[in-house]
Amino acid sequence: MTIHLPSRAAPAPETSSELAQILAEQAERNAAEVALHARNKEVLFDGLRHVGIAHVLVNFDGSGDSGQIESIEARNDAGHSVTLPAAQITFAGIDWQSGAPTERRLTFEAAVEELVYDLLSDTHSGWQDNDGAYGEFCIDARARSIHLEFNEMGWLPPSPAATPVCQDDLGQQPSCGEDEECWKR
Repeated sequence: MTIHLPSRAAPAPETSSELAQILAEQAERNAAEVALHARNKEVLFDGLRHVGIAHVLVNFDGSGDSGQIESIEARNDAGHSVTLPAAQITFAGIDWQSGAPTERRLTFEAAVEELVYDLLSDTHSGWQDNDGAYGEFCIDARARSIHLEFNEMGWLPPSPAATPVCQDDLGQQPSCGEDEECWKR
């Protein structure tokens, strides 16, 4: 137990060398994951272009602690729907226990799913919790870019800047209590 007298400043907390090592290892792992994520996107873009796919549209939806990909649709350069081939590409990863680099062969569909779930986790952690969220990714292999349309669901309490709306995105009347107004973000 340390007693601090009012006339003396508290000593600065010490960072243990063990904690410093853990933080350094985590920073190194984070940097490696960013590099592998960028590599995996390039591998996917190259693979999609090699098989003639220009865009992949991925719809997702989640709420109540559960979320899933609803559909994956590939389109060729003419904009026609095509089937993702069963061919495989090699995605890189990091072994969670050893931190060693790994490689896995994934079908195009599995690679798209993994990339989308990783992006959702990185940008909107918890997207599937409570009222949840839905949206669409557009993987543009020609432009080598990924666009996300993210829609968070839920009713919020009134705020001074909010305007009341008593219908959801589908034009349906939500169930509101008699003495409360509906407010939508």
